[in-house]
Amino acid sequence: MARIRTGSPTALLPPTALLPLTALLPLTAPLPLTALLLLAIPAGACAQSTGAPLTPPTPTPLDRPRIDIHVHAAGIGAGGSGCFISEEMKSNFRYPVYIFAMGVTKKELEEKGDAIAIQRVSEKIAASREVDMAVMLALDGVVSEKGELDRERTGVYVPNEFVAGETARYDNLLFGASINPHRHDALERLEWAHANGAVLVKWIPSIMSIDPSDRRFEPFYRKMVELGLPLLTHTGQERSFPDAEDELADPHRLTLPLSLGVTVIAAHIATTGETDGQDNFERILPMFAEHPNLYADISSLTQINKLGFLKRALAYPGLPGRLVYGSDWPLQFFPIVSPWFHLDLISFAEAWRISRIANQWDRDVALKRGMGTPEEIFERTAELLSLPAEDPRS
Repeated sequence: MARIRTGSPTALLPPTALLPLTALLPLTAPLPLTALLLLAIPAGACAQSTGAPLTPPTPTPLDRPRIDIHVHAAGIGAGGSGCFISEEMKSNFRYPVYIFAMGVTKKELEEKGDAIAIQRVSEKIAASREVDMAVMLALDGVVSEKGELDRERTGVYVPNEFVAGETARYDNLLFGASINPHRHDALERLEWAHANGAVLVKWIPSIMSIDPSDRRFEPFYRKMVELGLPLLTHTGQERSFPDAEDELADPHRLTLPLSLGVTVIAAHIATTGETDGQDNFERILPMFAEHPNLYADISSLTQINKLGFLKRALAYPGLPGRLVYGSDWPLQFFPIVSPWFHLDLISFAEAWRISRIANQWDRDVALKRGMGTPEEIFERTAELLSLPAEDPRS
């Protein structure tokens, strides 16, 4: 029996004084003239227009839930979450930007605990007309030679126990585990994550100091295959954190887990940076023909520093059949993302319509759909995670 999407858009984050958000982006990021003129618009201004309300699209039946595979959980350690952020990260300009983007204030986190941020995601997903569920991602840290968490070298840590416990409270959230295979008890942690509802394992190799090509990880990869857990791993240059070992996110380093049968989802399709003088995006493209178990998500591909990549990905022969939907929440806000940056692919009227959609997930889907993303990409995640159509949490 097909289900019907219901719900009404929620309000955007309240307008604030413009933060130094453009500093998150490379100075070489291309920017259309129209977009330059629109950079003066405060965040949320379009969505909070006082004009006639946008008529929502008619709800449509779906056979499988639409799942955002790439939603970051985070916290400051409030409420006993176990999360922590390094002093270096706290002193970085990105820190207040990320708190703002999460739709909470530091005071709220301190008073209500880090769990309030996950609750807010659930509320916004529940109000979405386009997205039914989200995979909330834990984030393990750097691991020492003793196989234990190295807090001194870890910038952000979001424990599995926190994410597993909080996502279990909401029918529209799924648990994405994160386990550094350098841990002395990595296999036990993998078993625990699976037993507690994990639907995948998430890595950011360049900040977790993981080389996916390290043959010492073969037992870990074989256990992932046994448990049916895909690997969602960042590929390409990493600029959301102050320090990164970008060579570890070279897509070619994924050949080992792919050869062992792990279903690998290359986050962002390696759309930033170069390795050995070759563009990482060009580097990963031939791998899809070589490995039928290689997929990629389209998270972040509407960001200002990745203009044109979604169009290129959708045009590459066979690649759309390997793509899944992801948003890269909380990085969904102006001026990092805006429909006005894509007037080469959507009309002015369509950009205006999309800009007035308040719900962040509905706006993200509308923009990617307007840019030519086929409907099956939005529904492929459920199939990839082996979730049944009627009851994704069963």
